[in-house]
Amino acid sequence: MSAAAPLASIAAIGGMRNLLRLESLALLGLAAGLYRLVSGDVLLFAELFLLPDVSIAFYLFGPRIGAAAYNITHSMLGPSALAAFALVTGQHIALMVSLIWFAHIGFDRALGYGLKHATGFSDTHLGRIGWKD
Repeated sequence: MSAAAPLASIAAIGGMRNLLRLESLALLGLAAGLYRLVSGDVLLFAELFLLPDVSIAFYLFGPRIGAAAYNITHSMLGPSALAAFALVTGQHIALMVSLIWFAHIGFDRALGYGLKHATGFSDTHLGRIGWKD
């Protein structure tokens, strides 16, 4: 796909977008339910839930760096690796953090905040967010 491709051609739209957002809502529910099942601390959940959004500060260095930082902290690879580590080592705190991280990603994507394109914060894999032009 060329760099000049219109964003609409590289973003989920219509029914696909709705399905992806519903899947994300399911991820949020599953992660929160599992967190409760493993006796996760509610205070820790509240303290860490929005932590991945600190990555938005990297947009101060431009949209390319901001998008990279946001995508690193909002990809499911990080919490998946942390969950795998937790399961192999028995580290309960790592499991709790991974479930909080999954819940955050599910929450963001259910609201339409997808992975970012380098063209700007509003351009996501789930479509454009924010004010409509």
